[in-house]
Amino acid sequence: MVDDTERELSLGVPQQILDSLPEDGGSAKADMKRAVEGLESRLNQLLVSAESDAQAAGHVVDFVEHLEDRMETYDEFVPELRAWGQSPIYAIAWRNLQADLVMQIHEHEWLAEHIDRERNYRLVEDGIRFGKR
Repeated sequence: MVDDTERELSLGVPQQILDSLPEDGGSAKADMKRAVEGLESRLNQLLVSAESDAQAAGHVVDFVEHLEDRMETYDEFVPELRAWGQSPIYAIAWRNLQADLVMQIHEHEWLAEHIDRERNYRLVEDGIRFGKR
C-alpha cells in the first residue's frame, strides 16, 4: 500500500497549451490555472481519504472519466463554433488541457496498474449488467 504522502498528485497546465491561446487570452490562462489547482486539490483530498490503493484508484478512474467527458464536450463545441463563424481556439485549448491532465495522471507509476485493473473491472461489470437486460 502507498502511504498518503505518495498518493498526492501534482497537476499543471502545460506551457504549450498556454502558448496556444491568443495574446488577449490572459484571463483564460488564469482560469485554466485556477481550474487545474481546484481539480488537483479535489483529487488529492479523495486520494488521501481513500482507505486502500484500490479505493484510491476508483476515485482516480472516476476523475479520469469526468475529464474524458469534459474533453468530449469541448470537442463538440469546435465544429459548432466554426459553423457560427467563431474561433474555436478556446474550446480546443480546454479540450487539450483535459487530455493532458489525463496523461499527467497516468504518468504516476503507483497508479498505472490500479487504474487499468479498475477500468477493466468496470468494463466487465458493465458487460454483465448490460448482458442481463
